[in-house]
Amino acid sequence: MFEIHTDPTLPKAQVYAELAASAKALVSGEPDAIANMANLAALVWMSVPGLNWAGFYRVIESELVLGPFIGKPACIRIPLGQGVCGTAAATGATQLVPDVHQFPGHIACDAQSRSELVVPVIVEGAVRAVIDLDSPELNRFDSTDATGIENLAAIVAAFL
Repeated sequence: MFEIHTDPTLPKAQVYAELAASAKALVSGEPDAIANMANLAALVWMSVPGLNWAGFYRVIESELVLGPFIGKPACIRIPLGQGVCGTAAATGATQLVPDVHQFPGHIACDAQSRSELVVPVIVEGAVRAVIDLDSPELNRFDSTDATGIENLAAIVAAFL
């Protein structure tokens, strides 16, 4: 059985370092991408405070398709280039959004979400998925969160 014990007093960068180490241990030896994404969504949910959604969207042809996640039911399909997730997938760039209501074309799957962090998972130069984190708090995410989830995306890329 896999367990994680997150100490809320640790500096955020250390929490993300421990998250990366736990993620590597969790997916080691498992070739199934969906199973790994499901476990990693749960791991992020357990490790990162202040979330109301954590999960994956997978790039399938010209759109994002909902993957494993923790949170309320979500939008199933998002066209590339639309919303925060679609923008991250289309540009290949991390999207750190302090206030989703200020993001042009934001897609509100959960009206309670106020800030969002979306990181592309890039394999051989192509975006294959995105990691999406939502929070009901304004300004929940910062550059340390972005770097931590970008490191997680590199781990994810190894098994897609």
